[in-house]
Amino acid sequence: MADVMVAGAGESGGLSQVERVVDTFVAPSKTFTDIRRNTSWWLPFVLYLIVAAFFAFAVDKKIGFDAVAEQAVQQSQMAQDRMANLPPDVRAKAIHQQAVGTKYASYVGGIFFLIFALIGALLNWATINFGFGAKTTFGQNFALQMYASLPMMLKSLLSAGVVFAGVGTENFNLQNPVGTNLGYYLGDSAHWMKAAGAFFDLFGFWSMALSIIGLAIISGKSKGQAAIVVVGWWLVFLLVVTGFTAAMG
Repeated sequence: MADVMVAGAGESGGLSQVERVVDTFVAPSKTFTDIRRNTSWWLPFVLYLIVAAFFAFAVDKKIGFDAVAEQAVQQSQMAQDRMANLPPDVRAKAIHQQAVGTKYASYVGGIFFLIFALIGALLNWATINFGFGAKTTFGQNFALQMYASLPMMLKSLLSAGVVFAGVGTENFNLQNPVGTNLGYYLGDSAHWMKAAGAFFDLFGFWSMALSIIGLAIISGKSKGQAAIVVVGWWLVFLLVVTGFTAAMG
Protein backbone atom coordinates (compact mmCIF):
# COMPACT_ATOMS: atom_id res chain seq x y z
CA MET A 1 0.00 0.00 0.00
CA ALA A 2 2.81 2.39 0.87
CA ASP A 3 4.42 1.76 -2.50
CA VAL A 4 1.23 2.88 -4.24
CA MET A 5 0.97 6.00 -2.12
CA VAL A 6 4.42 7.30 -3.02
CA ALA A 7 3.76 6.74 -6.74
CA GLY A 8 7.08 5.24 -7.63
CA ALA A 9 9.31 6.65 -4.93
CA GLY A 10 12.82 5.16 -4.90
CA GLU A 11 13.82 2.36 -2.66
CA SER A 12 16.45 4.53 -0.98
CA GLY A 13 14.33 7.58 -0.25
CA GLY A 14 14.70 9.21 -3.66
CA LEU A 15 12.11 11.23 -5.49
CA SER A 16 8.91 9.73 -6.82
CA GLN A 17 8.04 10.09 -10.49
CA VAL A 18 5.49 12.79 -9.67
CA GLU A 19 8.02 14.70 -7.58
CA ARG A 20 10.51 14.50 -10.43
CA VAL A 21 8.03 16.00 -12.89
CA VAL A 22 7.10 18.82 -10.50
CA ASP A 23 10.72 19.53 -9.60
CA THR A 24 11.67 19.73 -13.28
CA PHE A 25 9.76 23.01 -13.31
CA VAL A 26 10.47 24.35 -9.82
CA ALA A 27 13.77 22.75 -8.72
CA PRO A 28 15.32 21.02 -11.74
CA SER A 29 18.63 20.19 -10.04
CA LYS A 30 16.74 17.85 -7.68
CA THR A 31 15.26 15.91 -10.59
CA PHE A 32 18.53 15.59 -12.48
CA THR A 33 20.47 14.63 -9.36
CA ASP A 34 17.92 11.90 -8.71
CA ILE A 35 18.45 10.56 -12.24
CA ARG A 36 21.94 9.54 -11.16
CA ARG A 37 20.24 7.21 -8.68
CA ASN A 38 17.42 5.93 -10.87
CA THR A 39 16.93 6.38 -14.62
CA SER A 40 13.19 5.67 -14.71
CA TRP A 41 11.31 7.88 -17.21
CA TRP A 42 7.84 6.32 -17.58
CA LEU A 43 5.75 9.22 -16.21
CA PRO A 44 6.99 11.89 -18.66
CA PHE A 45 6.30 9.46 -21.49
CA VAL A 46 2.75 8.82 -20.28
CA LEU A 47 2.18 12.57 -19.98
CA TYR A 48 3.50 13.12 -23.51
CA LEU A 49 1.11 10.48 -24.86
CA ILE A 50 -1.89 12.06 -23.11
CA VAL A 51 -1.07 15.65 -24.08
CA ALA A 52 -0.32 14.77 -27.71
CA ALA A 53 -3.64 12.95 -28.00
CA PHE A 54 -5.43 15.91 -26.39
CA PHE A 55 -3.86 18.31 -28.89
CA ALA A 56 -4.83 16.03 -31.78
CA PHE A 57 -8.39 15.88 -30.41
CA ALA A 58 -8.54 19.68 -30.33
CA VAL A 59 -7.38 19.92 -33.93
CA ASP A 60 -9.74 17.14 -35.00
CA LYS A 61 -12.82 18.74 -33.45
CA LYS A 62 -12.17 22.45 -34.06
CA ILE A 63 -10.39 22.43 -37.43
CA GLY A 64 -10.48 18.95 -38.96
CA PHE A 65 -7.53 17.11 -40.41
CA ASP A 66 -8.79 17.48 -43.99
CA ALA A 67 -8.54 21.24 -43.54
CA VAL A 68 -5.11 20.79 -41.96
CA ALA A 69 -3.95 18.73 -44.94
CA GLU A 70 -5.30 21.30 -47.38
CA GLN A 71 -3.54 24.08 -45.52
CA ALA A 72 -0.30 22.08 -45.55
CA VAL A 73 -0.51 21.86 -49.34
CA GLN A 74 -1.05 25.61 -49.60
CA GLN A 75 2.01 26.19 -47.45
CA SER A 76 4.27 24.02 -49.63
CA GLN A 77 5.16 24.97 -53.20
CA MET A 78 6.35 21.43 -53.87
CA ALA A 79 3.01 19.99 -52.73
CA GLN A 80 1.13 22.52 -54.85
CA ASP A 81 3.17 21.61 -57.93
CA ARG A 82 2.60 17.90 -57.30
CA MET A 83 -1.17 18.31 -57.16
CA ALA A 84 -1.61 21.09 -59.71
CA ASN A 85 -2.51 18.83 -62.62
CA LEU A 86 -4.53 16.24 -60.73
CA PRO A 87 -8.25 15.88 -61.53
CA PRO A 88 -10.42 17.32 -58.73
CA ASP A 89 -11.60 13.92 -57.50
CA VAL A 90 -8.08 12.50 -57.45
CA ARG A 91 -6.79 15.59 -55.66
CA ALA A 92 -9.54 15.36 -53.05
CA LYS A 93 -8.73 11.69 -52.46
CA ALA A 94 -5.02 12.48 -52.08
CA ILE A 95 -5.78 15.27 -49.58
CA HIS A 96 -8.02 12.96 -47.58
CA GLN A 97 -5.40 10.20 -47.50
CA GLN A 98 -2.83 12.72 -46.27
CA ALA A 99 -5.33 13.91 -43.66
CA VAL A 100 -5.91 10.38 -42.37
CA GLY A 101 -2.19 9.72 -42.05
CA THR A 102 -1.64 13.04 -40.28
CA LYS A 103 -4.53 12.37 -37.93
CA TYR A 104 -3.25 8.98 -36.79
CA ALA A 105 0.30 10.29 -36.45
CA SER A 106 -0.95 13.22 -34.35
CA TYR A 107 -2.93 11.06 -31.95
CA VAL A 108 0.19 9.00 -31.19
CA GLY A 109 2.44 12.05 -31.22
CA GLY A 110 3.91 11.08 -27.87
CA ILE A 111 5.89 8.42 -29.72
CA PHE A 112 7.75 11.19 -31.55
CA PHE A 113 8.80 12.71 -28.22
CA LEU A 114 10.29 9.32 -27.42
CA ILE A 115 12.18 9.18 -30.72
CA PHE A 116 13.53 12.72 -30.36
CA ALA A 117 14.61 11.95 -26.81
CA LEU A 118 16.43 8.83 -28.02
CA ILE A 119 18.31 10.82 -30.66
CA GLY A 120 19.16 13.65 -28.27
CA ALA A 121 20.28 11.23 -25.58
CA LEU A 122 22.53 9.33 -27.99
CA LEU A 123 24.20 12.50 -29.26
CA ASN A 124 24.69 13.98 -25.79
CA TRP A 125 25.95 10.69 -24.36
CA ALA A 126 28.53 10.25 -27.11
CA THR A 127 29.67 13.88 -27.04
CA ILE A 128 29.95 14.40 -23.29
CA ASN A 129 31.65 11.01 -22.77
CA PHE A 130 34.05 10.91 -25.71
CA GLY A 131 34.49 14.66 -26.13
CA PHE A 132 34.80 15.69 -22.49
CA GLY A 133 35.78 12.47 -20.74
CA ALA A 134 32.58 12.05 -18.71
CA LYS A 135 31.26 8.65 -17.63
CA THR A 136 27.52 8.99 -18.04
CA THR A 137 25.33 6.10 -19.12
CA PHE A 138 22.92 6.17 -22.03
CA GLY A 139 20.07 5.53 -19.58
CA GLN A 140 20.95 8.66 -17.62
CA ASN A 141 21.05 10.75 -20.77
CA PHE A 142 17.75 9.33 -21.99
CA ALA A 143 15.97 10.02 -18.70
CA LEU A 144 17.46 13.52 -18.74
CA GLN A 145 16.03 14.16 -22.20
CA MET A 146 12.58 12.91 -21.23
CA TYR A 147 12.39 15.27 -18.27
CA ALA A 148 14.15 18.20 -19.93
CA SER A 149 11.60 18.07 -22.76
CA LEU A 150 8.65 18.57 -20.41
CA PRO A 151 8.31 22.29 -21.32
CA MET A 152 7.41 21.14 -24.84
CA MET A 153 4.46 19.32 -23.28
CA LEU A 154 3.31 22.67 -21.91
CA LYS A 155 3.63 24.11 -25.40
CA SER A 156 1.34 21.36 -26.70
CA LEU A 157 -1.20 22.18 -23.98
CA LEU A 158 -1.02 25.85 -24.92
CA SER A 159 -1.48 24.94 -28.57
CA ALA A 160 -4.58 22.89 -27.72
CA GLY A 161 -5.99 25.81 -25.75
CA VAL A 162 -5.40 28.17 -28.67
CA VAL A 163 -7.13 25.76 -31.06
CA PHE A 164 -10.14 25.36 -28.74
CA ALA A 165 -10.32 29.18 -28.48
CA GLY A 166 -10.44 29.40 -32.26
CA VAL A 167 -7.35 31.62 -32.52
CA GLY A 168 -5.43 31.46 -35.80
CA THR A 169 -7.34 28.46 -37.12
CA GLU A 170 -7.84 29.98 -40.58
CA ASN A 171 -4.10 29.74 -41.32
CA PHE A 172 -3.35 26.85 -39.02
CA ASN A 173 0.05 25.18 -39.31
CA LEU A 174 0.22 21.85 -37.50
CA GLN A 175 4.03 22.04 -37.37
CA ASN A 176 4.00 25.49 -35.77
CA PRO A 177 0.58 26.01 -34.18
CA VAL A 178 1.26 28.75 -31.61
CA GLY A 179 3.26 31.97 -31.60
CA THR A 180 6.04 31.12 -29.18
CA ASN A 181 8.81 31.38 -31.78
CA LEU A 182 10.08 33.77 -34.45
CA GLY A 183 9.08 31.54 -37.34
CA TYR A 184 5.41 31.88 -36.47
CA TYR A 185 5.50 35.63 -37.23
CA LEU A 186 7.41 35.57 -40.51
CA GLY A 187 4.24 35.32 -42.60
CA ASP A 188 5.04 35.24 -46.30
CA SER A 189 8.79 34.91 -45.80
CA ALA A 190 10.73 32.10 -47.46
CA HIS A 191 10.10 28.65 -45.98
CA TRP A 192 13.72 28.29 -44.92
CA MET A 193 13.48 31.52 -42.90
CA LYS A 194 10.36 30.28 -41.12
CA ALA A 195 12.01 26.92 -40.46
CA ALA A 196 15.03 28.67 -38.95
CA GLY A 197 12.83 31.01 -36.93
CA ALA A 198 10.95 28.08 -35.42
CA PHE A 199 14.16 27.08 -33.61
CA PHE A 200 14.07 30.35 -31.64
CA ASP A 201 11.24 29.18 -29.42
CA LEU A 202 10.59 30.17 -25.80
CA PHE A 203 9.68 26.65 -24.72
CA GLY A 204 12.55 25.24 -26.74
CA PHE A 205 15.02 27.52 -24.96
CA TRP A 206 13.53 26.48 -21.62
CA SER A 207 14.06 22.85 -22.54
CA MET A 208 17.64 23.60 -23.64
CA ALA A 209 18.38 25.30 -20.33
CA LEU A 210 17.10 22.25 -18.47
CA SER A 211 19.23 19.99 -20.66
CA ILE A 212 22.33 22.03 -19.85
CA ILE A 213 21.63 21.92 -16.12
CA GLY A 214 20.89 18.21 -16.21
CA LEU A 215 23.85 17.26 -18.38
CA ALA A 216 26.22 19.13 -16.07
CA ILE A 217 24.79 17.29 -13.06
CA ILE A 218 24.82 13.74 -14.45
CA SER A 219 28.26 14.17 -16.04
CA GLY A 220 30.00 16.06 -13.25
CA LYS A 221 31.20 18.60 -15.83
CA SER A 222 30.74 22.36 -15.82
CA LYS A 223 27.61 24.04 -17.19
CA GLY A 224 29.83 25.67 -19.79
CA GLN A 225 30.93 22.28 -21.11
CA ALA A 226 27.36 21.00 -21.00
CA ALA A 227 26.23 24.10 -22.89
CA ILE A 228 28.82 23.44 -25.61
CA VAL A 229 27.25 19.99 -26.12
CA VAL A 230 23.60 21.04 -26.00
CA VAL A 231 23.87 24.31 -27.90
CA GLY A 232 26.31 22.77 -30.36
CA TRP A 233 23.85 20.08 -31.40
CA TRP A 234 21.05 22.69 -31.49
CA LEU A 235 23.09 24.68 -34.01
CA VAL A 236 23.73 21.56 -36.08
CA PHE A 237 20.03 20.76 -36.28
CA LEU A 238 19.23 24.41 -37.04
CA LEU A 239 21.61 24.38 -40.01
CA VAL A 240 20.51 20.96 -41.26
CA VAL A 241 16.77 21.70 -41.11
CA THR A 242 17.20 25.17 -42.61
CA GLY A 243 19.38 23.85 -45.41
CA PHE A 244 17.03 20.96 -46.15
CA THR A 245 14.03 23.30 -46.22
CA ALA A 246 15.84 25.69 -48.55
CA ALA A 247 16.78 22.82 -50.86
CA MET A 248 13.19 21.58 -50.94
CA GLY A 249 11.92 25.05 -51.87
